[in-house]
Amino acid sequence: MKKTKEQVFEKIPQHIAIIMDGNGRWAKARLLPRMAGHRAGAENLRRIVTACTDFGVKYLTIFAFSTENWKRPADEVNGLMDIFVDFLDKEIPKLHAQGVQIRHIGSRKELNSNLKMKLQNGIEITRGNDRLVLTLAINYGGRDEIVHAVQEIVKQGVPADAIDELTIKEHLYTVDLPDPDLVIRTSGELRTSNFLLWQSAYSEWLFTETYWPDFNKESLKKAILDYGTRSRRFGGRTKKEEEEAYNG
Repeated sequence: MKKTKEQVFEKIPQHIAIIMDGNGRWAKARLLPRMAGHRAGAENLRRIVTACTDFGVKYLTIFAFSTENWKRPADEVNGLMDIFVDFLDKEIPKLHAQGVQIRHIGSRKELNSNLKMKLQNGIEITRGNDRLVLTLAINYGGRDEIVHAVQEIVKQGVPADAIDELTIKEHLYTVDLPDPDLVIRTSGELRTSNFLLWQSAYSEWLFTETYWPDFNKESLKKAILDYGTRSRRFGGRTKKEEEEAYNG
């Protein structure tokens, strides 16, 4: 069968996680208010979801709002919450038709009732879909997640000497998700920003200068091609390195 343009990759990351950064600077460069940048960022997410399904990516996790983002001005926080609600309202039917399953990681305690309802509604409607799992990290922080996991383990009375990596993993928000193969951060910042600290221990990272609203399908394609050139060792050595060591 003739290959399409979406089938040219030698290696496709099963799970891509993205820190969607640069919305405010994108807006500033265009003399627009910050919220215009956030709205453009939400619109771009729809395009990237479609690109992921085209390329054969099975899991996409996006960092939408961190536990630290509550420190931002109230009007910006409220505006972001409204954008999340609008996104879920408009996009859930389209995502459902496309075979996308919606999930959420993070604490819902601080979220307003409307957003909680929209999230749960989206999760329930799309529960049976399996073309792509889209996980929305809203009110999420990696340290907070680990603290939450430890608290749950303690509540269950698990003996200290019985706790291992699997015990921790089973109490994380991402218990039934594979660890990300590739983590992308847009906008040129070189920080992990408390995102998937446990899960990204052996992920490949890619940092790009492109602001999130401009990170398009071609940008994602280049990121996947770059991922395909990397050799993942997970602390060990590649087969080639083993052979060279043996022959040397």
